[in-house]
Amino acid sequence: MEKNIKRRNFLTGAAGATLAAGTLATPAIASGMRELKMVTTWPKNFPGLGTGAQRLADDITAMTNGELTVKLYAAGELVPPFESFDAVSGGSADMYHGADYYWQGKSKAYNFFTAVPFGLTANEMDAWLHWGGGQELWDELGAGFGIKHLAAGNTGVQMGGWFNKEINTLEDYKGLKMRMPGLGGEVLRRIGAAAVTLPGGEIFPSLQSGAIDATEWVGPWNDLAFGFYKITKYYYYPGFHEPGSTLCCGINSKVWEGLSGSHQAAVKAAAHAENNRMLAEFNAKNGDSLDTLINEHGVDYRKVDNSILQAIGEASASVMAEVGQSDDITAKIYKNFREFRRKVLRWTALSETAYANARNLPFDY
Repeated sequence: MEKNIKRRNFLTGAAGATLAAGTLATPAIASGMRELKMVTTWPKNFPGLGTGAQRLADDITAMTNGELTVKLYAAGELVPPFESFDAVSGGSADMYHGADYYWQGKSKAYNFFTAVPFGLTANEMDAWLHWGGGQELWDELGAGFGIKHLAAGNTGVQMGGWFNKEINTLEDYKGLKMRMPGLGGEVLRRIGAAAVTLPGGEIFPSLQSGAIDATEWVGPWNDLAFGFYKITKYYYYPGFHEPGSTLCCGINSKVWEGLSGSHQAAVKAAAHAENNRMLAEFNAKNGDSLDTLINEHGVDYRKVDNSILQAIGEASASVMAEVGQSDDITAKIYKNFREFRRKVLRWTALSETAYANARNLPFDY
């Protein structure tokens, strides 16, 4: 039903853009100048996500001395947020910035390139993409849809979400209507909840109206901006579903292949820079925002009990194993991802996890 609503909105609200698809598919070229249209899944100027997409567009423009001018369209300005992939794949837009797990209806494999339950942290995702074969697999997957994918942002470890009631046992999830996209949503269904996929701009009104009982979004900085504390006070951590959410700059393959080598290098460099910069921004601002939520808005933040996390982990393993058998390309990606995860977890346990535990010892610093 949601998909039908989105499609109706697209046909009515963006009819002009659709009729102009032939124009959009051929970027303006004059005197070596070229305009590229970037659509996004984010609300206009939304902190971190929307502003990060704008920084990426501005960096590409600056790094090519304006030979490539990227014009950004926020969610709904040119196409609805969940139509971004189709717009770029079909050529009615040149680029998108979004989370690739939104496209799991195209292929379950797309989940691996944003985040999967109990998957990889931001640092581990970068390691997999750049040194573990992840980018090559992403390229292979995208080739089937006419899209070149580049990592272009990361929100880091996310919170478990906002709830209108306490979550003390696994039974408390039964019948709960919660906004959670990707494979995290499928895990929720396995434990008895009803998972709903909504774009960012629709979450607050859905929570306010009672259409959903709970939601996850990103973390304190973005959650404060959306004002979820005005509706519910129970804020749980950690999030099992998105340990390091990679965001994507997807580029129409024909557009990508038509760029010069230097312009391709500039786009890659701009995406890489934004990938690092966005993660730094989230890490810098989440702490202050959490203090504001607790001290100014009386938010009750709580840890999910380990017994619940254990059960969710078991459900996650089952979901991942099934997804890994979806089709040949997904099976190939799952095998590579799973083996990389096994190896990197050992090192992470001895390095970052061990250090974090040592740093939390009660010595005065």
